[in-house]
Amino acid sequence: MKKILILLFIINQLIFALDISSQKIKNANTLFLKLEEKNIKNPKLTIDSHNIDFFKIPNKKDSYYALVPISYYKEFDKYKIIVSYIKNNKKVFKGINIEVVDGNYKSEIIKVTDNSKVTLNDKNKKRVDKEYKQAMNIYNKTTKKLYIKDDFIYPINSKITSGFGKKRVYNGTLKSYHSGTDFRAKNGTIIKAINNGKIVIAEDRFYAGKSIVIDHGQGIYSGYYHLSKMNFKVGDFVKKGDIIGLSGSTGRITGPHLHFSFRIHGILVDPLQAIELLNNNL
Repeated sequence: MKKILILLFIINQLIFALDISSQKIKNANTLFLKLEEKNIKNPKLTIDSHNIDFFKIPNKKDSYYALVPISYYKEFDKYKIIVSYIKNNKKVFKGINIEVVDGNYKSEIIKVTDNSKVTLNDKNKKRVDKEYKQAMNIYNKTTKKLYIKDDFIYPINSKITSGFGKKRVYNGTLKSYHSGTDFRAKNGTIIKAINNGKIVIAEDRFYAGKSIVIDHGQGIYSGYYHLSKMNFKVGDFVKKGDIIGLSGSTGRITGPHLHFSFRIHGILVDPLQAIELLNNNL
């Protein structure tokens, strides 16, 4: 009887599979976890008390995925991800170790001619706070449906003028880090949706100027900023490759370009790393 139980345990371990894209991850990058197991319910994971759901992988039976975004400000250290699910009315737990390492992002000095965009008056502070809260209320919601169609594309085929993660020193003062990827784009350049999704933000904002944000489903959001023209409104559904607007120089900006951003489960991450990860795994 004991040998039979041991054999059943070994078989169960072989059926169960949990893969991770990497166990060493840079800050502001994203991890992809793949779970393969039959007849399970409510798969999820926890990292530092942050709960993240698994979703079914399209067209793959008994396969689930979860995205783990690592904050830019995450302490460089070792962490444990706890995966759980229900099988045969029992809760099963599995653990996997990761290490967050320094992305070694560079610094850049930026001169903004309009100092009111750097040192805000009370009116502008209130506006910025309001816009931030409204946006975070959107980003922290997870649409259960996945809208994406095949691989993600870039919003524009152009030179990258400023990469993600650079520390931004505005007029001699460290204000933030570069929370997206800048593409060279003169005024009026066509900007495309990188994949299918619903428009959840379409407005002129203080810092980002005319802004389009697309919800691609399951916690994945892409943002397109400093536009001169927006072709869609909130609630519209867009398809990959649709022209969502034209580049411009609205908001806090030194010249015309496209600022492209990516959020996963509310956390800003490196857009290009996230796109490569999703294209390689979904």
